[in-house]
Amino acid sequence: MSDDTKTVSSSPWPQQAQQAIQQVVLGQEAAVQSLLVAFAAGGHVLLEGVPGVAKTLLARCLAAVMRCSFARIQFTPDLMPSDITGVNVFEPRTNEFRFRPGPVFADLVLADEINRAPAKTQAALLEAMQERQVSIDGEPHPLSPAFTVVATQNPIEYEGTYPLPEAQLDRFLMKVWMGYPNESEERLMLQTMHDLGERSMHPLSAVTPVATPDDLQALRRQVQTTRADSAVLDYILALTRQSRELASVGLGASPRAGVMLLHAAKALAVLRGRDYVIPEDIQAIAYPVLRHRLQLTPEAEIEGLTPDKCIAALLAQVAVPR
Repeated sequence: MSDDTKTVSSSPWPQQAQQAIQQVVLGQEAAVQSLLVAFAAGGHVLLEGVPGVAKTLLARCLAAVMRCSFARIQFTPDLMPSDITGVNVFEPRTNEFRFRPGPVFADLVLADEINRAPAKTQAALLEAMQERQVSIDGEPHPLSPAFTVVATQNPIEYEGTYPLPEAQLDRFLMKVWMGYPNESEERLMLQTMHDLGERSMHPLSAVTPVATPDDLQALRRQVQTTRADSAVLDYILALTRQSRELASVGLGASPRAGVMLLHAAKALAVLRGRDYVIPEDIQAIAYPVLRHRLQLTPEAEIEGLTPDKCIAALLAQVAVPR
């Protein structure tokens, strides 16, 4: 980095937001930070974890701390696209159709167990994620400027599911894994719920809002102006192209993956108080950005390799710019 780079004194609210969420969602610090990075970058997140690790609670806390409107869509095999996007309803009194918006028009939309709905219904949400609008009877309806999707799926239960194909997975900025907390964190969780008493049935009441959707838009504008010099861009390019050459990977990172990695690294740099990206930002965010974009070969899966192990090998192979 050149000598004229400086550290910016960004607004403290992202740090306050992380602290506020972690007072309720315990033992998931990496997941909380990843969601805040995705929110700042304007991207969508796929949360994967076994039942009971607070995936839904995390999404609700993120909306509450930002004073954003929230909608939850429980994906089921009989869910229709119009249940997500909305529908034109005929009004007999006025003798005309009126648009009744669906839950997708909220600031933060939780797509719970997204892989339980058929492909046509999944596509209705993914189109909204890409275009940030929905078209009903040929008329476009723009979504909220803060529109963000947090989708969840269970990694251990596949009966009755419709897995997202790679082209649809690529629409998500990140895939965040939520595992079990460690023993001390789980003990603290029990103590916290005990101390809350009756409020433990409504943990969101313990979340303190620290920002607004307008603050989020200002943060996103700051992310867009964050600097990344040519060496950083070359590093991202080398990572994405080298991922396609790994012997254990059948399908590597797409060109979109490089763009998403840049956006996420910019957002992480801003949350860390800088107006420029460094290689460490890219390395820190590479796992959630790339893990759902690498398709392993059957031989690699048999050997027990995982996308995260391939990303670790990738980071070790590509020279870090100085």
